[in-house]
Amino acid sequence: MSLLLIAKKRDFDSLKKALLEKDPNLDVEIWPRVENKERVNFAVCWNHPEKVLGNYPNLRAVSSLGAGVNHLLDDESLSEDIPICRLVTDSLQDQMAEYVLNAIVNYRLQIDDYFENKRKGIWEQKSTIPKKHTPVGIMGLGEMGKSVATLLVKHGYVVSGWSRSKKDIEGVTSFAGKSELNDFLSDTKILVNLLPLTEETEGFLDLDLFKKMKKPGYLINVGRGNHLVEEDLIYAFDMGYLEGACLDVFEEEPLPKNHSFWNRKQIMITPHIAAITPANEAAEVIVENYKRAMSGMELLFEVDREKGY
Repeated sequence: MSLLLIAKKRDFDSLKKALLEKDPNLDVEIWPRVENKERVNFAVCWNHPEKVLGNYPNLRAVSSLGAGVNHLLDDESLSEDIPICRLVTDSLQDQMAEYVLNAIVNYRLQIDDYFENKRKGIWEQKSTIPKKHTPVGIMGLGEMGKSVATLLVKHGYVVSGWSRSKKDIEGVTSFAGKSELNDFLSDTKILVNLLPLTEETEGFLDLDLFKKMKKPGYLINVGRGNHLVEEDLIYAFDMGYLEGACLDVFEEEPLPKNHSFWNRKQIMITPHIAAITPANEAAEVIVENYKRAMSGMELLFEVDREKGY
């Protein structure tokens, strides 16, 4: 039996070391160096080659190396009988919450303008936007969304959330379903996207949605790049529906050097770093799920294929 790590471009040495520290008896292999495909029982994937999972006939379970699982759900070579799980840790949730809080504070204090003024040698004081004038709306109240919402409430922000079903989070006004989406958006100045990527949510962040927010709004996308209709974001700036955005995820990564986003001063760009799992924490969850899969037990953070998360 072996545990296989699969990714196109990733150094897995530190993760392999952490896995073996958790359980020295593990047989850990790194794709594409696989001695015996029939011995692979558990795979951990991120940005894996298309249809590669179909090469391992004795897979019992597959784990994403992050919270997103669309790359696994879209793999037609993976049998629907094989359970899929996500990787969620306390550190991931804390990092995501801190990233969003930092993006909001930068927006309220107009830090981007100060960076530009420093470059130009301009001394100019700007007004801080009061918290009460920046109600935050979080789309997606899963583990990550809950952590973000809780931290923002702790820091005195007015927070609402929108999800498939109602959530009970202290200090957060919960909206659910398509029937309550417009009400949610109408009271949202800063929109934080943490939705899972599904057929229903692909292209969800479009011009029609931006029109329904408090104007001019601000977008923080830490979900998936395919949630955003990129052309619509530019239109939203030009038409005054949005005044800025902080983007950590993109349709194509790395973001091409000739992409129009680079030249837009309204857009803050970070290279998919909002939440990165430390190897030792990832190893703890992976080893636990490996043992559960070998014993036929329910996995931690197992994915509902019908829901897509």
